[in-house]
Amino acid sequence: MLLPDWLLGNLLEQEVPEDRHPLARPQLLRVDEVGGEARSLEVRQDALQACRDAGVPRFVYVSSSEVYGTAMMAPMTEEHPTYPCTVYGASKLAGECYTRANFRTYGYPTVVVRPFNTFGPRSHHEGDSGEVIPKFLLRALAGRPLIVFGDGTQTRDFTYVSDTAAGILLAGASPDAIGATINLGSGREIAINDLAALVGSVTQKPDTCVEHDAPRTGDVLRLCADTTRAARLLGFSPAVSMREGLQRLLDWYQSLRVEPAVLLEREIVRNWAVPGVR
Repeated sequence: MLLPDWLLGNLLEQEVPEDRHPLARPQLLRVDEVGGEARSLEVRQDALQACRDAGVPRFVYVSSSEVYGTAMMAPMTEEHPTYPCTVYGASKLAGECYTRANFRTYGYPTVVVRPFNTFGPRSHHEGDSGEVIPKFLLRALAGRPLIVFGDGTQTRDFTYVSDTAAGILLAGASPDAIGATINLGSGREIAINDLAALVGSVTQKPDTCVEHDAPRTGDVLRLCADTTRAARLLGFSPAVSMREGLQRLLDWYQSLRVEPAVLLEREIVRNWAVPGVR
Protein backbone atom coordinates (compact mmCIF):
# COMPACT_ATOMS: atom_id res chain seq x y z
CA MET A 1 0.00 0.00 0.00
CA LEU A 2 1.36 3.42 -0.94
CA LEU A 3 1.43 6.08 1.74
CA PRO A 4 -0.42 9.33 0.94
CA ASP A 5 1.98 12.23 0.46
CA TRP A 6 0.63 14.14 3.44
CA LEU A 7 1.53 11.31 5.81
CA LEU A 8 5.21 11.72 5.06
CA GLY A 9 5.22 14.91 7.07
CA ASN A 10 4.22 12.99 10.17
CA LEU A 11 6.52 10.02 9.52
CA LEU A 12 9.60 12.22 9.38
CA GLU A 13 9.34 12.62 13.14
CA GLN A 14 10.38 9.24 14.52
CA GLU A 15 10.03 9.67 18.27
CA VAL A 16 10.94 6.50 20.12
CA PRO A 17 11.30 7.24 23.83
CA GLU A 18 13.69 5.15 25.87
CA ASP A 19 11.19 5.43 28.70
CA ARG A 20 7.94 5.52 26.78
CA HIS A 21 5.52 6.11 29.64
CA PRO A 22 4.16 9.71 29.51
CA LEU A 23 5.70 10.41 32.91
CA ALA A 24 9.14 9.32 31.78
CA ARG A 25 11.92 11.16 29.97
CA PRO A 26 11.70 11.02 26.14
CA GLN A 27 14.68 10.22 23.94
CA LEU A 28 14.89 10.16 20.15
CA LEU A 29 15.79 7.75 17.40
CA ARG A 30 18.16 9.04 14.69
CA VAL A 31 16.24 10.73 11.87
CA ASP A 32 18.52 10.91 8.84
CA GLU A 33 16.02 12.85 6.74
CA VAL A 34 16.19 15.90 9.00
CA GLY A 35 19.79 16.06 10.05
CA GLY A 36 20.50 13.12 12.29
CA GLU A 37 20.14 12.69 16.04
CA ALA A 38 18.53 15.71 17.69
CA ARG A 39 16.35 16.66 20.57
CA SER A 40 12.60 16.24 20.25
CA LEU A 41 11.64 19.83 19.54
CA GLU A 42 14.54 20.32 17.14
CA VAL A 43 13.45 17.25 15.20
CA ARG A 44 9.88 18.52 14.98
CA GLN A 45 11.02 21.89 13.72
CA ASP A 46 13.42 20.31 11.23
CA ALA A 47 10.77 17.85 10.06
CA LEU A 48 8.39 20.68 9.27
CA GLN A 49 11.07 22.56 7.35
CA ALA A 50 12.10 19.41 5.47
CA CYS A 51 8.51 18.82 4.43
CA ARG A 52 8.10 22.42 3.26
CA ASP A 53 11.33 22.24 1.28
CA ALA A 54 10.40 18.87 -0.25
CA GLY A 55 6.97 20.09 -1.30
CA VAL A 56 5.06 17.63 0.89
CA PRO A 57 1.52 18.96 0.40
CA ARG A 58 0.36 18.61 4.00
CA PHE A 59 1.84 17.94 7.46
CA VAL A 60 -0.42 16.17 9.97
CA TYR A 61 0.94 16.45 13.50
CA VAL A 62 -0.34 13.73 15.84
CA SER A 63 -0.47 15.34 19.27
CA SER A 64 -2.29 13.95 22.33
CA SER A 65 -5.11 14.68 24.76
CA GLU A 66 -2.30 14.86 27.34
CA VAL A 67 -1.83 18.52 26.34
CA TYR A 68 -5.01 19.40 28.25
CA GLY A 69 -4.15 17.94 31.63
CA THR A 70 -7.20 17.29 33.83
CA ALA A 71 -10.50 18.51 32.39
CA MET A 72 -11.78 21.76 33.87
CA MET A 73 -15.07 21.22 32.04
CA ALA A 74 -16.36 18.33 29.97
CA PRO A 75 -16.74 17.45 27.21
CA MET A 76 -13.50 19.22 26.26
CA THR A 77 -13.46 21.33 23.12
CA GLU A 78 -10.24 22.31 21.37
CA GLU A 79 -10.45 25.67 23.16
CA HIS A 80 -10.13 24.01 26.56
CA PRO A 81 -7.07 25.41 28.40
CA THR A 82 -3.88 23.42 27.94
CA TYR A 83 -2.17 22.62 31.25
CA PRO A 84 -0.31 19.34 30.68
CA CYS A 85 0.46 17.30 33.80
CA THR A 86 3.37 15.42 32.22
CA VAL A 87 6.58 16.21 30.38
CA TYR A 88 5.23 14.12 27.51
CA GLY A 89 2.14 16.34 27.29
CA ALA A 90 4.24 19.50 27.44
CA SER A 91 6.45 18.20 24.63
CA LYS A 92 3.41 17.42 22.50
CA LEU A 93 2.02 20.91 23.12
CA ALA A 94 5.30 22.50 22.03
CA GLY A 95 5.14 20.46 18.83
CA GLU A 96 1.64 21.79 18.21
CA CYS A 97 2.95 25.35 18.51
CA TYR A 98 5.67 24.70 15.94
CA THR A 99 3.11 23.14 13.59
CA ARG A 100 0.61 26.00 13.85
CA ALA A 101 3.40 28.58 13.49
CA ASN A 102 4.40 27.03 10.18
CA PHE A 103 0.83 27.43 8.95
CA ARG A 104 0.51 31.01 10.16
CA THR A 105 3.97 32.21 9.15
CA TYR A 106 4.57 30.35 5.89
CA GLY A 107 1.07 29.35 4.87
CA TYR A 108 2.23 25.73 4.91
CA PRO A 109 -0.79 23.39 5.10
CA THR A 110 -0.77 21.71 8.51
CA VAL A 111 -3.29 19.95 10.72
CA VAL A 112 -2.99 19.12 14.43
CA VAL A 113 -4.96 16.15 15.74
CA ARG A 114 -5.35 15.27 19.42
CA PRO A 115 -6.17 11.56 19.88
CA PHE A 116 -7.74 10.53 23.19
CA ASN A 117 -6.54 7.28 24.82
CA THR A 118 -6.30 5.00 21.80
CA PHE A 119 -6.45 1.25 22.43
CA GLY A 120 -6.58 -1.94 20.40
CA PRO A 121 -4.37 -4.72 19.02
CA ARG A 122 -0.64 -4.18 19.53
CA SER A 123 -1.19 -1.79 22.42
CA HIS A 124 1.43 -2.20 25.14
CA HIS A 125 0.98 -4.32 28.25
CA GLU A 126 4.71 -4.70 28.84
CA GLY A 127 7.48 -2.73 30.51
CA ASP A 128 7.40 1.01 30.94
CA SER A 129 4.98 1.32 28.01
CA GLY A 130 2.23 -0.72 29.69
CA GLU A 131 -1.28 0.70 29.33
CA VAL A 132 -4.30 0.13 31.52
CA ILE A 133 -6.60 -1.72 29.09
CA PRO A 134 -4.19 -4.43 27.91
CA LYS A 135 -2.93 -4.85 31.48
CA PHE A 136 -6.49 -5.26 32.79
CA LEU A 137 -7.41 -7.77 30.07
CA LEU A 138 -4.35 -9.95 30.58
CA ARG A 139 -4.58 -9.81 34.36
CA ALA A 140 -8.24 -10.84 34.26
CA LEU A 141 -7.44 -13.73 31.93
CA ALA A 142 -4.56 -14.82 34.17
CA GLY A 143 -6.73 -14.70 37.30
CA ARG A 144 -4.72 -11.85 38.82
CA PRO A 145 -6.12 -8.72 40.50
CA LEU A 146 -6.59 -5.58 38.42
CA ILE A 147 -4.42 -2.82 39.88
CA VAL A 148 -6.13 0.60 40.08
CA PHE A 149 -4.03 3.58 41.09
CA GLY A 150 -5.95 5.97 43.31
CA ASP A 151 -9.66 5.62 44.00
CA GLY A 152 -10.55 4.67 40.41
CA THR A 153 -12.92 7.58 39.84
CA GLN A 154 -10.55 9.14 37.30
CA THR A 155 -12.00 8.96 33.79
CA ARG A 156 -10.69 8.48 30.28
CA ASP A 157 -12.10 8.78 26.78
CA PHE A 158 -10.96 5.47 25.28
CA THR A 159 -11.06 5.34 21.49
CA TYR A 160 -10.58 2.20 19.43
CA VAL A 161 -7.53 2.25 17.17
CA SER A 162 -9.43 1.94 13.88
CA ASP A 163 -11.47 5.03 14.76
CA THR A 164 -8.34 7.02 15.63
CA ALA A 165 -6.63 5.87 12.43
CA ALA A 166 -9.68 6.84 10.37
CA GLY A 167 -9.63 10.31 11.94
CA ILE A 168 -5.95 10.80 11.10
CA LEU A 169 -6.55 9.74 7.49
CA LEU A 170 -9.47 12.14 7.23
CA ALA A 171 -7.30 14.95 8.62
CA GLY A 172 -4.84 14.29 5.79
CA ALA A 173 -7.53 14.41 3.11
CA SER A 174 -10.09 17.03 4.11
CA PRO A 175 -9.51 20.53 2.66
CA ASP A 176 -11.48 22.02 5.56
CA ALA A 177 -8.99 20.64 8.11
CA ILE A 178 -6.02 22.78 7.03
CA GLY A 179 -4.87 25.05 9.84
CA ALA A 180 -7.17 23.40 12.38
CA THR A 181 -6.59 21.64 15.70
CA ILE A 182 -8.97 18.70 16.04
CA ASN A 183 -9.90 16.29 18.84
CA LEU A 184 -10.17 12.60 17.95
CA GLY A 185 -12.06 10.74 20.65
CA SER A 186 -15.16 8.68 21.29
CA GLY A 187 -16.94 11.46 23.17
CA ARG A 188 -17.63 9.03 26.02
CA GLU A 189 -15.83 8.91 29.36
CA ILE A 190 -15.54 5.91 31.63
CA ALA A 191 -14.18 5.72 35.17
CA ILE A 192 -11.33 3.29 35.73
CA ASN A 193 -13.43 1.40 38.29
CA ASP A 194 -16.14 0.94 35.67
CA LEU A 195 -13.54 -0.11 33.11
CA ALA A 196 -12.38 -2.84 35.50
CA ALA A 197 -15.95 -4.12 35.84
CA LEU A 198 -16.44 -4.05 32.06
CA VAL A 199 -13.22 -6.00 31.52
CA GLY A 200 -14.48 -8.61 34.00
CA SER A 201 -17.68 -8.88 31.97
CA VAL A 202 -15.99 -9.11 28.56
CA THR A 203 -13.53 -11.77 29.77
CA GLN A 204 -16.40 -13.63 31.47
CA LYS A 205 -14.64 -13.27 34.80
CA PRO A 206 -17.07 -11.02 36.72
CA ASP A 207 -15.51 -11.94 40.07
CA THR A 208 -12.11 -10.56 39.08
CA CYS A 209 -10.54 -8.86 42.10
CA VAL A 210 -9.61 -5.16 42.00
CA GLU A 211 -6.80 -3.83 44.18
CA HIS A 212 -6.20 -0.14 44.80
CA ASP A 213 -2.68 1.25 44.99
CA ALA A 214 -1.36 4.75 45.70
CA PRO A 215 -2.31 7.40 43.12
CA ARG A 216 0.01 7.79 40.15
CA THR A 217 2.16 10.91 40.23
CA GLY A 218 0.93 13.55 37.78
CA ASP A 219 -2.14 11.52 36.82
CA VAL A 220 -4.85 13.19 34.76
CA LEU A 221 -8.15 12.91 36.64
CA ARG A 222 -10.67 13.45 33.84
CA LEU A 223 -10.70 13.35 30.04
CA CYS A 224 -13.68 13.47 27.70
CA ALA A 225 -13.49 14.73 24.11
CA ASP A 226 -15.89 17.04 22.35
CA THR A 227 -15.68 15.81 18.74
CA THR A 228 -18.04 18.38 17.21
CA ARG A 229 -15.22 19.95 15.18
CA ALA A 230 -14.01 16.56 13.94
CA ALA A 231 -17.53 15.69 12.80
CA ARG A 232 -17.96 19.06 11.05
CA LEU A 233 -14.56 19.32 9.35
CA LEU A 234 -13.77 15.66 8.76
CA GLY A 235 -17.05 13.79 8.86
CA PHE A 236 -15.50 11.86 11.76
CA SER A 237 -17.83 9.44 13.51
CA PRO A 238 -16.42 6.78 15.86
CA ALA A 239 -17.89 3.39 15.00
CA VAL A 240 -16.54 0.99 17.66
CA SER A 241 -18.10 0.90 21.12
CA MET A 242 -16.08 0.40 24.27
CA ARG A 243 -17.34 -3.16 24.76
CA GLU A 244 -16.78 -4.10 21.11
CA GLY A 245 -13.26 -2.65 21.22
CA LEU A 246 -12.43 -4.67 24.33
CA GLN A 247 -13.81 -7.81 22.69
CA ARG A 248 -11.67 -7.20 19.58
CA LEU A 249 -8.56 -6.74 21.70
CA LEU A 250 -9.41 -9.87 23.69
CA ASP A 251 -9.81 -11.83 20.44
CA TRP A 252 -6.45 -10.54 19.24
CA TYR A 253 -4.67 -11.61 22.42
CA GLN A 254 -6.28 -15.04 22.18
CA SER A 255 -5.17 -15.34 18.55
CA LEU A 256 -1.54 -15.07 19.72
CA ARG A 257 -1.87 -18.45 21.43
CA VAL A 258 0.37 -17.31 24.27
CA GLU A 259 -0.68 -17.78 27.87
CA PRO A 260 -1.60 -14.46 29.57
CA ALA A 261 0.76 -15.29 32.44
CA VAL A 262 3.63 -15.55 29.97
CA LEU A 263 2.80 -12.17 28.42
CA LEU A 264 2.61 -10.65 31.89
CA GLU A 265 6.18 -11.68 32.67
CA ARG A 266 7.25 -8.37 31.09
CA GLU A 267 4.74 -6.26 33.02
CA ILE A 268 5.99 -3.50 35.31
CA VAL A 269 3.17 -2.66 37.72
CA ARG A 270 4.30 0.87 38.68
CA ASN A 271 5.73 1.53 35.26
CA TRP A 272 6.14 5.30 35.64
CA ALA A 273 8.66 4.84 38.46
CA VAL A 274 11.61 4.47 36.06
CA PRO A 275 15.04 4.49 37.74
CA GLY A 276 16.96 7.67 37.07
CA VAL A 277 13.90 9.73 36.13
CA ARG A 278 12.96 12.52 38.49
